[in-house]
Amino acid sequence: MTALNDEVRVIEAGNAPARFARGWHCLGLADSFKDGKPHEIEAFGTKLVVFQGEDDGQLHILNAYCPHMGGNLAHGTVKGDAVACPFHDWRWSGDGRCAGIPYARRVPPRARTRAWTTLERNRQLFVWHDPEGNPPPAEVTIPEIEGVHGPDAGEWSAWTWKTARVDGSNCREIVDNVVDMAHFFYVHYAFPTYFKNVFDGHVATQYMESAPRGDMDLGNLSSPLRSDASYYGPSYMIDYVWTEVAPGVEMEMVLINSHYPISADSFMLQYGAIVKKLPGMTDEAAAEAARSLIGGLETGFEQDIEIWRNKTRIDNPLLTEEDGPVYQLRRWYEQFYVDVTDVKDEMTRRFEFEIDTRRANEAWHAEVEENLARRAAAPETGA
Repeated sequence: MTALNDEVRVIEAGNAPARFARGWHCLGLADSFKDGKPHEIEAFGTKLVVFQGEDDGQLHILNAYCPHMGGNLAHGTVKGDAVACPFHDWRWSGDGRCAGIPYARRVPPRARTRAWTTLERNRQLFVWHDPEGNPPPAEVTIPEIEGVHGPDAGEWSAWTWKTARVDGSNCREIVDNVVDMAHFFYVHYAFPTYFKNVFDGHVATQYMESAPRGDMDLGNLSSPLRSDASYYGPSYMIDYVWTEVAPGVEMEMVLINSHYPISADSFMLQYGAIVKKLPGMTDEAAAEAARSLIGGLETGFEQDIEIWRNKTRIDNPLLTEEDGPVYQLRRWYEQFYVDVTDVKDEMTRRFEFEIDTRRANEAWHAEVEENLARRAAAPETGA
């Protein structure tokens, strides 16, 4: 008699890693932190404070808790180029040094707190995280988006931006979507007609062409689209999207899909969009197009979040060829969770994989036709 374990696939659901990924993490639109107030960010298992210096105009990030008596600097006030603790008014400058104690004759020589490395790019604020404390290498910086920094930036809308806290789920769940062709049909109601992945160095790219399902009312997701989406490091994806809005008229968009870890089993999801104006399009119309696009993204991410919150972690997924290179993606992703000296060539070596979508689309089109036929046969009940 065959042993049970020889017949049944047993899920291996190990613990999420205790350390957080090395790399740049987007905290949101830079202007949202430039209101003269300190802002609290819960990330990397701790709390941070973000503030803009009144004199230098720079955004700074420090550990949120004051080393004096533990007050939360994010509940304090900005005074000059320092953030003042609400507990005893100790002032902390952007470099982490104590800039003054109003009631004290001198500042203790060891009065320093952690100052985090920051980057403003694409009108967004990034923070560098490295468990080893190394500075960010130049070759892993966040690329500039032409629609934001290029000579034709005036032809693009401003960012429309959304955030969603996801509890009970690890960051790896969202990154797995880079290779998951089939979930676009079952979760997001699209037909992926072309799907390819390329992993190279610290960049993981998904090339996709898709068409909408005919048995779903998808609103602003009802047009075929072409998408080139790349993760630059562990948590920041730039997605260039093109879709036909009228015969011979193509709209160009840039989407951001980013996240930062809050704890081992929670993260903050952030996403945004800008749209290139069509000829004759006003600023207001472009902004409305970006909002419409974000509405579709919001629906899609809500669908993802519902899956993530109710699934189990699985370290040994049982796969078919059409499921894509899940294990290779996770091998690429692992480079951000080990020390720099432990990054192996196999984690960064160029890898390409294209899925043959023909079999999947044949089955999916048949399913859609069956759904439409059932609906036509029983219109009163909506069956």
